[in-house]
Amino acid sequence: MPEGAQGRIVRVVAGFYDVDLEGRTVRCRARGVLKKRGIHPVVGDAVRVRLSGPSEGVVEDVLSRTNVLVRPLVANVDLAVLVFSIREPDLNRHLLDRLLVSVELQNIPALLCWSKADLLQDRSDFEREVSVYGRLGYPTLFASSLTGEGIDALRTWLRGKVSVFAGQSGVGKSSLINALRPGLNRAVGDVSRRLGRGRHTTRQVELLRLEENAYVVDTPGFGVLAFDKDLEPERLPKGFPELVEVGRDCRYRGCLHEEEEGCAVPAALAEGRIDPLRYDHYREWLKELREAREERYR
Repeated sequence: MPEGAQGRIVRVVAGFYDVDLEGRTVRCRARGVLKKRGIHPVVGDAVRVRLSGPSEGVVEDVLSRTNVLVRPLVANVDLAVLVFSIREPDLNRHLLDRLLVSVELQNIPALLCWSKADLLQDRSDFEREVSVYGRLGYPTLFASSLTGEGIDALRTWLRGKVSVFAGQSGVGKSSLINALRPGLNRAVGDVSRRLGRGRHTTRQVELLRLEENAYVVDTPGFGVLAFDKDLEPERLPKGFPELVEVGRDCRYRGCLHEEEEGCAVPAALAEGRIDPLRYDHYREWLKELREAREERYR
């Protein structure tokens, strides 16, 4: 491996890579040989850099990745903070479940952050709606950038980690990051009340240094999450902890939990051990992945 300084890519802009080297940022280009080897550096990558000036350099090599998310495109994530607002916009469980599947398949721990907690005084209905996630073992917290609720607890979760903040636009990801580190001056946009969607305040994936050994990735808001283009349908059940658990009682290994003989899922659904909406999402995405595979091999 080439000699040089080791750093982390914090931003990718028009073919340039901004690399954090112990608190200072160096703008780099990547060696042509990386492209020839099929290596495309992304935000979060640990890289080896050869300096060509005080603030310029060349990315010589990309070190081994522990994981890589597809959208947002980020590598080496320690924690996924999935931010969904109590109101404005309303909770989007379809997107939440899709995000959870993506991080489960990458073995990335998830923290569910219910933002804009100040907008709802009586949370009982909301807590009932999201109780399924607590039963699945996902940690959750309520947070408000206006009142400060949950901010200290969130900061504790982030220490010593590279964490990605993800969720649809308008849920307050950038506002929470501002609350975590005042003065970071992330752009904050209002929610369009007519559409119930937020204006995109973050235009690019960027890794922000909150404190020593603590980075957060603020991602552009989005309403659709693409699975890895090569994801095989047979892997999808591994993205649902409840299907992994119940699947141990299926008659056949490799059961895809549709209408197979001896599948344990129908009984689990009837007993309330599997949430019907999450199972509907599973069936929808299983069909989607099968169609994508057929398209690949045409």
